[in-house]
Amino acid sequence: MLMPKRVKYRRVQRGRMKGTATRGNTVSNGSYGLVALEPAWIKSNQIEAARIAMTRYIKRGGQVWIKIFPDKPVTKHPAEARMGSGKGAPEYWVAVVKPGRVMFEMDGVDEEVAREAMRLAGHKLPIKCKFVKREQSEEV
Repeated sequence: MLMPKRVKYRRVQRGRMKGTATRGNTVSNGSYGLVALEPAWIKSNQIEAARIAMTRYIKRGGQVWIKIFPDKPVTKHPAEARMGSGKGAPEYWVAVVKPGRVMFEMDGVDEEVAREAMRLAGHKLPIKCKFVKREQSEEV
């Protein structure tokens, strides 16, 4: 699963997810993309599940780009521990995704195959997604 090799701070604050994506909102590498329509934290295992679903469907033909990276640690207190005694240990890593963000890109396959592969990948994610082509992504 994806996670940073090293980070400056092991524990970060939660932050807010207001507004739309200003960066990474165009299809830059491939011909087709999967765009987020809602704000969310996407876990590293959800990204991996979506990647596997796509590559299995296209039968390792074409190329897939993952445009999001889980660089935010989410902490959690151990079960049955009393309150207090500091912030919990990092439990998993998330990528902060805002509406309009292109999460995955694909190239080297025809549109019907790419559309179905992206649909399967979208079912692995906790948000609503939209399939876009390269020329459509500029107006999103």
